[in-house]
Amino acid sequence: MKTMEQTLSIIKPDSVSKSHIGKILTIFEQAGLRIAAMKMIRLSITEAEGFYAVHKTRSFFPSLVDFMISGPIVVLVLEGANAVRRNREIMGVTNPQEAAPETIRAKFGESIEINAVHGSDSLENAEMEIAYFFEKTEIVNAFNSVTSMVGE
Repeated sequence: MKTMEQTLSIIKPDSVSKSHIGKILTIFEQAGLRIAAMKMIRLSITEAEGFYAVHKTRSFFPSLVDFMISGPIVVLVLEGANAVRRNREIMGVTNPQEAAPETIRAKFGESIEINAVHGSDSLENAEMEIAYFFEKTEIVNAFNSVTSMVGE
């Protein structure tokens, strides 16, 4: 069953610095996900620590925070049928060397940490992560607005 969902995706500093934003957005759109919100920001240490707080006790936490504040990121709300699952499939597994060749991480990632993109891992986390970066007024229901305009 297709469930219309929204999920958060982050194009990480490595992909932004290598000018992969457009290529990654194209992959999302070609996979049937629509962009309901998007902005480029630079995280502060406090914001990065807050976003990744679930990993605070993990050994990689300091280097993850350092990486995420190393340059601008693009945060996106993606919308579509089963968006959380679909985005996870499109991204590929965390380690780019183990990711399927057609995935974003296989194409643009370098390592487990420098892996091009972040994506919500559940609908519940998607809701929390979206709220971390976006006000409700910043999010457009892309499917409803487009389909009503074209009469579908």
